[in-house]
Amino acid sequence: MEKPLNIKCYDMENSDLLNIKKELRAAMNGILSAKMREAGAPYKLVFGVELPRLQNIASEFKPSRILAQQLWNENIRESKLLATMLMPPQEFLPEIADIWVDEIPTAEVAQVLVMHLLCKEPWCAITSFEWIASSSPMRQLCGFLCIARLLQQGAQLNERSVSELKDQAQSLLPNADLSLRKAIIAAISFI
Repeated sequence: MEKPLNIKCYDMENSDLLNIKKELRAAMNGILSAKMREAGAPYKLVFGVELPRLQNIASEFKPSRILAQQLWNENIRESKLLATMLMPPQEFLPEIADIWVDEIPTAEVAQVLVMHLLCKEPWCAITSFEWIASSSPMRQLCGFLCIARLLQQGAQLNERSVSELKDQAQSLLPNADLSLRKAIIAAISFI
């Protein structure tokens, strides 16, 4: 038998979503928004809200998997970024991470996802090595960003992992775009 949906919790999440959208509209930077759209930002909507302001908005809401998923499903730059800040790390399973990483629209979202969520996960290191070995450029980017961040925080790699990291870096660098190139260089600079 299926568990009944907690209507009160769902209503609260929808209320939070509406409040977040109001906050985003109030914080909108029209000039930055226009510049991002002109530059080809792949979103339905861009508010042009800077990251520090988004962090302030996120701090006003209780982390919630449902709210984070609702935000992630919006094709709005700031919603995706806020989703990474409002997803409770203990509820961010590897299966969800795989889906989100495959849906990342820009390097900016990848960087924020790594910083606010992925590097807090106990499975991050293992998954990062799987991602750098994949054929998906966004998975590769997230993998190298995670490894660089973990190494920056003092993580240690065994000899086999160092060798794998160097091999992947060497094979990907010649054809990597700028974001991936920077992530690869950041990761290998720690070894």
